[in-house]
Amino acid sequence: MDKKNVLFICVHNSARSQMAEAWLNHMCGNLFEAESAGLEAGTLNPLAVEVMKEVGLDISHKKTQQVFDLVKAGKIYTYVITVCDEASAERCPIFPGMHKRLHWSFPDPATVTGTPEEQLEKVREIRDGIRSAVERFCIEERATVS
Repeated sequence: MDKKNVLFICVHNSARSQMAEAWLNHMCGNLFEAESAGLEAGTLNPLAVEVMKEVGLDISHKKTQQVFDLVKAGKIYTYVITVCDEASAERCPIFPGMHKRLHWSFPDPATVTGTPEEQLEKVREIRDGIRSAVERFCIEERATVS
C-alpha cells in the first residue's frame, strides 16, 4: 500500500507544523509520509525543539520551508492540514490534486509569555494537543483502511 502524503502548514514552519509532522511520521509512518511548511520561512523555535526532545523526538535538524515553494514544485498531497489560527489558514494556497483540507487550530508557541519554565509548560500543552489531534487522525485513517 502506498503511503498518503500529508502536509502540515503554519505561519513560519517553526513549531506547530514541525511538531505535527514529527508526530505523524512517528505514530503512523506506515500509513503516511508527512512534511511541513510555512506561509513564510522562519527559524525553528527552540522551545518546540526542547519539548519534542522531552518525548524522544528530535526536530533540531529540520529546516523551515515555504509552502509556496512546494506549490511551485507541483507536490501532490492527500491531506493538507493547517495548524495555525483561522485567519492565517485562509491564506494557504490550494494544492493541485488535493483530496482533503483540514484545519486544527493551535496557539502559536512564538507568542507564549512568562518565565522560561512557564513558557515551556505552555509549549508542552501545545505539543500534547497536537499529539492528541494526530492520534485521532491516525485512528480514523486506520479505521478506513481496515
